[in-house]
Amino acid sequence: MTQSRQFVIEADGGSRGNPGPAGYGAVVIDPVTGETLAEAAEYIGVATNNVAEYKGLIAGLKAAKALVPDASVEGALQVRVRMDSKLVVEQMSGRWKIKHPDMKPLAAEAARILPASAVTYEWIPREKNKHADRLANEAMDAGKRGKQWEPSASTAALSLPPVSGPPGDAAAGAAKARAAMSPRKETAAGPQVGWGPADLGAPATFVLLRHGETALTPEKRFSGSGGSDPELSAAGRHQAERVAESLAARGTIQEIISSPLRRCRETAATVGARLGLPVQIEDGLRETDFGAWEGLTFAEVRERYGPDLDAWLASTRTPPTGGGESFAEVARRVSATRDRLTTRHAGRTVLLVTHVTPIKTLARLALGAPPESLFRMELSAASLSAVAYYADGNASLRLLNDTSHLR
Repeated sequence: MTQSRQFVIEADGGSRGNPGPAGYGAVVIDPVTGETLAEAAEYIGVATNNVAEYKGLIAGLKAAKALVPDASVEGALQVRVRMDSKLVVEQMSGRWKIKHPDMKPLAAEAARILPASAVTYEWIPREKNKHADRLANEAMDAGKRGKQWEPSASTAALSLPPVSGPPGDAAAGAAKARAAMSPRKETAAGPQVGWGPADLGAPATFVLLRHGETALTPEKRFSGSGGSDPELSAAGRHQAERVAESLAARGTIQEIISSPLRRCRETAATVGARLGLPVQIEDGLRETDFGAWEGLTFAEVRERYGPDLDAWLASTRTPPTGGGESFAEVARRVSATRDRLTTRHAGRTVLLVTHVTPIKTLARLALGAPPESLFRMELSAASLSAVAYYADGNASLRLLNDTSHLR
């Protein structure tokens, strides 16, 4: 069965004169990580705003299709198009008739690119379409100089901070996160103390426990979900006991959910026995599948698969050799799991016993940090981290890589 990919397309077009020198811009975005997957822009000569808007839509749809080899297969791709052109959104949604002769062939071309069921349209205000707008203006500026837009010269993405979460505007999401972290201002009733939003109720708090050591851990070997399923070592079992003691002393854990892999189930069972809580299994918390690299050290992977390793380190969209998972794929899986669990456990404190990549991913997404930040975090065996998720969608990273209970 084909696994559906999901993208957000933001597109825009402009004309300096209407009609006048015109250009378009389009960007394809990963809705989970906020990462820019593709950009397109072009100077199209003298045209109207509406023609340029449609050209931007067509370019965005083609760019999204190019990212998924089987995009024409029903269900293989779902795209959410966001534009500030009310005309294009309403016409392509079928709510407005297309009367102008210049628009009809463009709308028909756009409709042929992907199955109708794969595309939805949403109108957004212009200030929330800045990335595509900037690309369109870069294209028009290039045309003014008698040139075409070049991706290598673009700065459109630089003004947009990375953000995670459901499909939507990256800049708006980042602004929302910044607002949640800003000090409260003084009001007529006196100064407001504390940080973050008020009156949102208790957050869903995930205490994130990396499993204890296995025989592979001290050797720093790739140990994911695609190879052997190692048990805890003697050291790992001792670590599980120590963390269980610490969590019992805190007395805050209300539920325990574990990755299905053995090292996590064993760690979770030790904690559950101490706290008197059952352990639930969640497949979305499993570790990355490292493909052919499973069981190898970094040096061994470098020796055997050097070019593949370089590509993997350069892009979170690149999977390990042999059909493993890319970090971008893991982010989509973990994000969907996060959304499901935060809804199910609102207001509760839940222990998630999982692995390095899922924990780093949850921390990265909570901070709105770029994908490459995964390579800049340290996460020890049996360490504790914590993220709180509020009702308005904001998250707060409260703890990262705490090992004080092991000393």
